[in-house]
Amino acid sequence: MASQNRSSSSYSTGSTSNLISTQYGTPQSTNNSHRRTSAYNPYPTTTEEYTTLSRPQTARLSAACPSTARPRTGVSTLGAENQEIICAVSESRGISPTIGLAFVNTETCEAVLSQICDSQTYVRTIHKLMVYNPSNILIVSSASAPKSKLFSIIEDSLQEIQSNLTLLDRRYWAETTGVEYIQRLAFSEDVEAIKTAVSGNYYALCCFAAALKYAELGLTKRFPDRSLRIKYEPSEGSMMIDLSTIHSLELVQNLHHSKSKDCLFGLLNETLTPMGSRFLRTNILQPLTSPETLTGRWDALEELSTKEEMFFNVRQSLKPFLDVDKMLTQLILIPMQPTLKDTEQAINNVIMLKQSVIFIKPVFEALTGARCDLLQHIRRLCAVENVERIQELIDSTINEDTTYATQPLDLRNQRTYAVKSGVNGLLDVARQTYKEAMSDAIKHITDLREENSLTLQTKFDSSRHFYMRIRAEELEQRNLPAVFINVFRKKDLIECQTLDLLKLNQKIADAHAEVLMMSDRSVQQLIEDIREHISVLFKICEGIAMLDMLSSFAQVVTSQDYVRPTITNGTLAIRAGRHPMREKIQQAKFIPNDVYTTQQNRFQIITGCNMSGKSTYIRSVALMTVMAQIGSFVPAQYAAFPIIRQLFARVSTDDNIEANVSTFAAEMRETAFILRNIDRNSMAVIDELGRGTGTRDGLAIALAIAEALVESRALVWFATHFRDIATIMAERNGVQNLHLAVNSSEQDRIEMLYRVSVGTVQEEHYGLKLARVLPLPADVIEHAEHVALALEQQARKKKRSSLAVLNARKRKLILNLREHLLQVKEGTMSDEDLKQWLKDLQKEFVIRMTALDEEGRQLAEGAHGEDEREATAEDGATEIEHERPVSAVTSHDTQR
Repeated sequence: MASQNRSSSSYSTGSTSNLISTQYGTPQSTNNSHRRTSAYNPYPTTTEEYTTLSRPQTARLSAACPSTARPRTGVSTLGAENQEIICAVSESRGISPTIGLAFVNTETCEAVLSQICDSQTYVRTIHKLMVYNPSNILIVSSASAPKSKLFSIIEDSLQEIQSNLTLLDRRYWAETTGVEYIQRLAFSEDVEAIKTAVSGNYYALCCFAAALKYAELGLTKRFPDRSLRIKYEPSEGSMMIDLSTIHSLELVQNLHHSKSKDCLFGLLNETLTPMGSRFLRTNILQPLTSPETLTGRWDALEELSTKEEMFFNVRQSLKPFLDVDKMLTQLILIPMQPTLKDTEQAINNVIMLKQSVIFIKPVFEALTGARCDLLQHIRRLCAVENVERIQELIDSTINEDTTYATQPLDLRNQRTYAVKSGVNGLLDVARQTYKEAMSDAIKHITDLREENSLTLQTKFDSSRHFYMRIRAEELEQRNLPAVFINVFRKKDLIECQTLDLLKLNQKIADAHAEVLMMSDRSVQQLIEDIREHISVLFKICEGIAMLDMLSSFAQVVTSQDYVRPTITNGTLAIRAGRHPMREKIQQAKFIPNDVYTTQQNRFQIITGCNMSGKSTYIRSVALMTVMAQIGSFVPAQYAAFPIIRQLFARVSTDDNIEANVSTFAAEMRETAFILRNIDRNSMAVIDELGRGTGTRDGLAIALAIAEALVESRALVWFATHFRDIATIMAERNGVQNLHLAVNSSEQDRIEMLYRVSVGTVQEEHYGLKLARVLPLPADVIEHAEHVALALEQQARKKKRSSLAVLNARKRKLILNLREHLLQVKEGTMSDEDLKQWLKDLQKEFVIRMTALDEEGRQLAEGAHGEDEREATAEDGATEIEHERPVSAVTSHDTQR
């Protein structure tokens, strides 16, 4: 192990030390140059203030010597070989660890920030370190005494990572300092996008601050303003979802009610263990991008959802599990100054571990007959031989009939008799004292019940220990005897104690403390022995969490009629797709819709009336993509998805009061972040962009952003009320117009059909029709219709078909033909079906191309007639304007 080779040399930082740093070197090969691994003072005056603390293989160097970078075994993705790369690592204190990482290349002025929701084995964190291959890893100094789990794992992996480990004082890990560094050092055009990306990523910002502070004070390297190339990067192998998208799509929390379960996490969370629940949340925030892993999860989910007996056995075996993650984490922590409370908790943890080990075997048996690789792997993890040695260690110290209890009194009794008899003679004496004191307390309460003719209930809690409870109705005709003290009334109940009972409680507590002290040595030795096998337990725990999440998916998909998705190479196709949360909460039957996207229609413009379902439609696509990439089935009849590596959503329209920005400023900031990061492997859903400012400016900005999004070649759903965007972009390659259909055949009634149809919305004045349904004055609506007609006539004269537009349509038709032929080339159709399909495709192509040729001929012949029709339309519009000018609206409304 890495820690076994470490020298025990002490170090000194001098009396003026502000930056406490300890470094652990890495054993080098015989050909490698030695590397300085010294503790340092930010204001050194002599070389005596530098002292090396390294492995014996690393020679001690003077502080005055220049640092020699070690040769790398591979090239870092952040920098080339033999460069100084600083990495700061920080972790949350919770059970499900969140890890912050910041990599700074001091020679190329590059920085990468990342925040990872990792597992208990920190696989993603170690992988990230392996990828970037830093020369120095910084960790908070408090993590080494006692050693945190992350510290120990990194320390053990130093040889593989080929890095030095440095401890840094906690004061330099400050979020505000990290934001200030971004504000000062990042390129001016990148500042806002970076701040948006790292918003809410507290640990990443703290690490960035620590890394730069170390570079300044430890390596005496200071970056000039606007000189650092900074980017935020998610963990490898997972989809990037920024904070705004998580909020907008309601992935883990409902937008309107934070306690509501009407979010994606609430929908899918049918887990039975705390580990499974945390694992599900982590996966929703970091969907996978590995096709092999997703296929394995879908295979396991399909097997669980189709084998009813296995499904029920698995669910039954998972029910009794406690929070094993939390228990294992507490087992490996060593308190600096152990107290009686720590001893008590240690015994609790051992009892919990004993019970958890027993529950592993039913999981192994429940997975008997599993065929898919993932379920077989989980079954192998839960094999009896993996925990047999742990079971033997526990049985050698802990009584066989000891179980974990939830009631305070039962748990105290279990702690008292946990360690086997005969281990310590004084322990047996202390137990006898505890037993006698308990008997005296019970006898005392029994005597009080008989002497005072009261129905006394014996109660116990952790703070008061034994006390008595009486129903108030028993004391209506008499007073409570004076022997009772500490009297409290709770509704119709009276709680009390006596002086003798208090003395007995103290005697019991002292005896229990004596038992704990006598048991502590045996329990600590047991824990020390178990720590050697802790990695096996963590792997089993991760397997249980995975199985719990998959069984939760199986519970949902069988009750909601979901379908297994498939992975494609760029095509997204959904038949009868549904919004997962909306389908569940609404009483009426949900209207499903189809989705089909390739590179030839990658940018889909969605128009339609208010309340027609545009937002629901585009969100359902994003939500189904997330569901598919965490290993779940999706609400559809058929679904095929490409691997999406970045997901963006711009659907919120709230002002950001904390940041002092308006609706428009907020959406522009989020859109800027999208434009800087979106690429071909991304998906974006944009809802009502540009409506936070003036109509003309909003249209111009929305159109420019739409052009940029088309150029990115990402899959984009763009819902808007700007019909001009749909018209202008219609002939652009990669663009498709869709709309949500309505039925407005009746005069004052609009029926929402919630069905997606091809083309731009045909309803000219759906806003006016909706206004008729609302209680607006009739003369206001009538005047609005006059104004709308006048404006429409003015705009119509400016629109004219041209040969250029016609050629664009022909080009788009040819590209669509190419796309279909490429798809069928990769397909698996039979020869007969393929022959018929090609005939139908040829027939459709000829018909559509002939129609375009005819339209071109008519356009060339009828250009003069079009001019005459436009002149007539202009005269009609002028008559309407003379009849009542638009400017009269203001004066008319003022008089009213």
